[in-house]
Amino acid sequence: MRTVKLLISFDGCHYAGWQRQKNQATIQGALEDVLSQVCNESITLHGAGRTDAGVHAHGMVAHFQTTSLISGYKLLRGLNSLLSSTIRVHAADDVPASFHARKSAISKQYWYFFSCAEVLAATRIPLVAHLPKLKYLERMRECLPFLLGTHNFASFEAVGSRDLSRTTGRGAERTLTKVAIEASDPQFPEEYKLILHGDGFLRKMVRNIAGTLFEVGVGRMSVAEFTRVVLAEDRTFAGPTAPACGLFLHRVEYA
Repeated sequence: MRTVKLLISFDGCHYAGWQRQKNQATIQGALEDVLSQVCNESITLHGAGRTDAGVHAHGMVAHFQTTSLISGYKLLRGLNSLLSSTIRVHAADDVPASFHARKSAISKQYWYFFSCAEVLAATRIPLVAHLPKLKYLERMRECLPFLLGTHNFASFEAVGSRDLSRTTGRGAERTLTKVAIEASDPQFPEEYKLILHGDGFLRKMVRNIAGTLFEVGVGRMSVAEFTRVVLAEDRTFAGPTAPACGLFLHRVEYA
């Protein structure tokens, strides 16, 4: 039995998220179907995390176990020849049996793309949140230091993100080691990306942080109010969930 690690990118526009669902097109489902065909056996794929419907990835990591002797190179070619062009596999490597795409991960980095342009380029519409009324980018940047470090991020978690009855584990506590807003692409001067790098993320945490920062950016929330949202540990204090289209899982890191 081999354990194989995959590096995957995907355009999530036409998928109901990562996790396989009955009667829904999903990234996991599409990959498992093709993997089972190439390996000539039923394959179960384990991802580094679950992305929501419409969310994209530059560097999703997943693993599976197989008795197939097909080489990584032939596996890579076979998968990409059968998959839709909206999913690409960039690497297929044998790893130790102890490797687990989710449990072995030590950090993840997400990018959230948004544009302040009056008119958004047609090619960017499926990939970028359009915020033409966003005028206070520097105020958004002033909020970022309050997210850095270890905090209880309950204000930014979706309902059902975790079992609230559990008394063990770390709860809503996560550590962010990089938080930044950077220019995205010289071709699109009014486009930016919010970068969040941390040891883990709650369900919809990135989109809820982005949505709350956008409230600051359009002038509906002050920097001081944003800091109170972080400290409140209550989702009702935060802003709306930002659209899925702007979110990318950029990379997953391992020890």
